Amino acid sequence: MKLAALLAVGALVALPWVVGSYAITVLIFIFFYAYLGQAWNIVGGYAGQLSAGHAVFVGIGGYAAALLSMHAGLTPWIGMWIGGGLAAALGAVIGYLGFRFGLRGFYFVLLTVAFAEICRVVALNVDAVGGALGLYITFTGNPRQFQFQDNRIYYYVALVLMLGATGLVWALERHRLGAYLTAIRQDEGACEALGVDTFRCKMLAMVLSSFLTGVGGTFYAFYLFSLQPTAVFGIPLSVEIIIRPIVGGAGTVLGPILGSFILSPLAEISRTYFAQGGWYGAHLIVYGVLLIAVVLFLPQGAYPALARLARRWSA
Repeated sequence: MKLAALLAVGALVALPWVVGSYAITVLIFIFFYAYLGQAWNIVGGYAGQLSAGHAVFVGIGGYAAALLSMHAGLTPWIGMWIGGGLAAALGAVIGYLGFRFGLRGFYFVLLTVAFAEICRVVALNVDAVGGALGLYITFTGNPRQFQFQDNRIYYYVALVLMLGATGLVWALERHRLGAYLTAIRQDEGACEALGVDTFRCKMLAMVLSSFLTGVGGTFYAFYLFSLQPTAVFGIPLSVEIIIRPIVGGAGTVLGPILGSFILSPLAEISRTYFAQGGWYGAHLIVYGVLLIAVVLFLPQGAYPALARLARRWSA
């Protein structure tokens, strides 16, 4: 298993030197959404707390790093940690309101969506953060400003983000906290009866997930060079984050990565194909059909099913 992982990482490191620029761009988005999915996986997959407004943390992190860079001259390499900290603080507020008052299921979903909508409306109407026009970052090609002329540098940054988040989730799964979160997902009442501080565990998961997502917001901002309130705080981005671990296998280490490798190329191919015929947005139908198929035939996601097949084959 370790040898296969090392070979896979080695192949990904060498890949940018043998494929074209378009493939590199697609791979960047695969890694980036796998990273965001992995961050969501901590609270949504392991802890079972379904946050449907996780895009708010991308927006907070992205706006914080961009504004600090534009108005204070602070390098995004430092701004990303500040943005992550602000996202974690907001995550703590959302988590406290949700977990302290016992919100579960659809009620917690609505709470996270409400905060995302509040931030979207604020960003749309406050000129200090760009208002409805959003923020546009001038490209300088200066690495200190998280800008690179070679797209392969973005590739490696996204790869490091994905691998770092995966390593963190792998360690979490083997830690006592990971065991508690899994138990909370399965039966929170039983965990409380056994003396587990479920509130503290869920808060830790929410804060960690929010922080990682906020750090990813800096990459989003300085790779696309713009931040639009409707895009970074809207439901579509949250869906993009959530659907990858769900398809790949929520609550597993490799689920978000597998889900991103399935969905990101599929989205790009279907978007290009349907756009040629004037069917803009039809790729979302493909998403919907795929999600229905996963729910019906692979309710635990693709990775657990593939793992079972691998075990049978090896046996």
